[in-house]
Amino acid sequence: MSAPRIALSDEARRMAAELTALRREIHAEPELGRRLPRTQRRVLDALDGLPLEIGTGSALSSVTAVLRGARPGPTVLLRADMDALPLTEATGLPYASRVPGVMHACGHDLHVAMLVGAAGLLAARRTEFAGSVVFMFQPDEEGTDGGGASAMLAEGLLDASGGTPVAAYALHVSANRLPFGVFSVRPGTAAAASDGLRVTVHGRGGHGSAPHRAADPIPAVCEMVTALQTFVTRRFDIRDPVVVTVGLIRGGTKRNIIPDEAGFEATVRTFSTEARERMREGVRTLLTGIAAAHGLTVEVDYHDGYPALVNDPAEAALAARAVVDLFGPERCLEPAHPTPGAEDMAFVLERVPGTCLMLGACPPQNDYVTAPQNHSSQAVFDDAVLPDGAALLAQLALRRLGVRDEPVSPA
Repeated sequence: MSAPRIALSDEARRMAAELTALRREIHAEPELGRRLPRTQRRVLDALDGLPLEIGTGSALSSVTAVLRGARPGPTVLLRADMDALPLTEATGLPYASRVPGVMHACGHDLHVAMLVGAAGLLAARRTEFAGSVVFMFQPDEEGTDGGGASAMLAEGLLDASGGTPVAAYALHVSANRLPFGVFSVRPGTAAAASDGLRVTVHGRGGHGSAPHRAADPIPAVCEMVTALQTFVTRRFDIRDPVVVTVGLIRGGTKRNIIPDEAGFEATVRTFSTEARERMREGVRTLLTGIAAAHGLTVEVDYHDGYPALVNDPAEAALAARAVVDLFGPERCLEPAHPTPGAEDMAFVLERVPGTCLMLGACPPQNDYVTAPQNHSSQAVFDDAVLPDGAALLAQLALRRLGVRDEPVSPA
């Protein structure tokens, strides 16, 4: 009788040291946007020696790697984002960012290490499945105008294996909101669409002592900011929420000068296609009317960002079962509500059924309720989740390709 196969989770734990080292190297040298040459090089080096067909992007520093199984069959896609944020790290960690003003504050460094781990686990088992796995290492998730996922799609991501993927999966860590080691997966809408609004109100400048001789844009801007909040509460069903946050107001140079123009910028979050379309149309009508009432004109630039992230119910159910089988039911939960955050994995899930899960990575000695959140300069993620993330990604691919793996592995 042959020796029993090592469980995925046990095999992943044997990789913990190398996954941690890779994550910390990436964390110490973060990069922004679409051009991530150092991060791309580390990914390529980490994948070197595995039986992968590797390609890199033209418009961005992406890496696409294809693993072929023992026989032809369907394709599954696994994704990790790689870019950092424009923040100065304040964690005090020994491997903190060495790049001024840039920090991995959203955990993408962990995502990269997990996907590298999944590639190693699946490469060791490629004789067991029919089909292919595409590993998608993506820059520019933190972009606001299309993001790196849409750029990779434009460069042929879904044709990398020669067949369109039948399923796509991603995993995102959280510095708070979830207890350490707990996965969450929500069928249906899981994250909001995120669009941008830039408004410029044109008036006629003058002296602050004689506003009647000018056409002051600043009161109109103030009225618009307030009116947007009322518009949301009076024109949209609370069961299909809309969130508008004005994060920037501009106008004027001195307190006694009425400027020629003023404006503001906002983020608009919606959870359904219907609400997104109504918001896009309604905002323009609302702001144009307010400007006209003040005798002014307005430019309204409403630009689409990321669509809502919608998890396919069947794929979400498969993912939940995989978590339970690998780690036990106490480590899987289904959130009652979608997050108002946005995620450009949504572009992939518009074209391929799949799901994006969350994983609590707050150090267990900290209170996950009050811990600094993702995008904070003090956000901290525990490396101990790396093997579990790698094991789950590998398990999702195997299950979708028809391979049943082991039951719960003891910790």
